[in-house]
Amino acid sequence: MINLQVAVDFLKYRLKAKTRHGVHSPFAYRLVDQVIYDFHAKKIYSDIEKLRSELFLDVRSITITDLGVGSLLSKNKQKKVSTLARNILKPARLDQLIYRLAADVNPGNIIELGSCLGIKTAYLAKAAPNARIISVERCPETAEIAHENLDKLHIQNLELLVGNFDELFPEVIRNSTELDFVLINGKHPKEAILNYFRWCLPKLGGNSLMIFDDIYRNKGMKDAWEQIKAHPEVSVTIDLFQIGLVFVRKAQAKEDFVIRF
Repeated sequence: MINLQVAVDFLKYRLKAKTRHGVHSPFAYRLVDQVIYDFHAKKIYSDIEKLRSELFLDVRSITITDLGVGSLLSKNKQKKVSTLARNILKPARLDQLIYRLAADVNPGNIIELGSCLGIKTAYLAKAAPNARIISVERCPETAEIAHENLDKLHIQNLELLVGNFDELFPEVIRNSTELDFVLINGKHPKEAILNYFRWCLPKLGGNSLMIFDDIYRNKGMKDAWEQIKAHPEVSVTIDLFQIGLVFVRKAQAKEDFVIRF
């Protein structure tokens, strides 16, 4: 069922969104022109997309355990991997955009909250093969599938942690000198999103990128996105509807862009 409010938000987004030709900031124009709008097929995509297709046909059942913020240990739910893949995985074009953004930043480290089945995680690892990558997943059996998929793609530059984000994420941040690329996947309460942002902010550098997924999913996530945009230390944000990009660039004039994607 289509969420009516999300549909209304998408219409508003489309009416406000600009293409590269409506962007006058050199920094944002280059990012839109050379990264966001780079729709050329890349060899690296094919193996990951083949794996995505296999997941759509995977009839194994796994137990989904939510260890997320605000839950103790929720009731376990049996789901087929194929059902999970069809309902949870993002479109290939969005995962491939994440790949291009990571490759453009050329990060020394990447942190991902929400590994899910490992498809986006694989794109991150392939985009930055020399980076230290940590991905955190709260469901143990989903993490097992992700680990299996990463092994199939011979990805070794990644550590997959399993547990509650509120417990693991602060520890990962403490052990990082600077945060180069941070991706927050999935549905989270408003206060959790704001906490993740606040925890990361002191270690974001001038070339760092923080990405928030599903910024229009519900009122709480929309409110969190608006508060992050308004934060005085945030200089540039780019709203792509499905995701929001956040940059902390000290010499950059504060600008918020809504870009059609």
